Amino acid sequence: MAGMNDLDPLIHSQLRLSIMSLLISVQSADFVYIKEKTGATAGNLSVQIDKLSSANYIEVIKSFKGKKPLTTCKITKVGITAFENYVNQMQQYLKP
Repeated sequence: MAGMNDLDPLIHSQLRLSIMSLLISVQSADFVYIKEKTGATAGNLSVQIDKLSSANYIEVIKSFKGKKPLTTCKITKVGITAFENYVNQMQQYLKP
């Protein structure tokens, strides 16, 4: 039986789980959209995005929209697999 310790600690954080859940459904989203949907502060969101990006769970694309900087986050194949594994482990844990 899977224990809570088997859950991916990178995804198990509430905000990172929210980011991953959001990106699983939309594939890619800009920073402002993710910030609005998660209700996170810009600083905290940046830190958590960096952690997910360092693990190669998401790809961060920096560009410009007109003269404004635009940061877009996109889930990777590695991230999709990690998220699916996390969900499966959580289901195993919740089974009676």
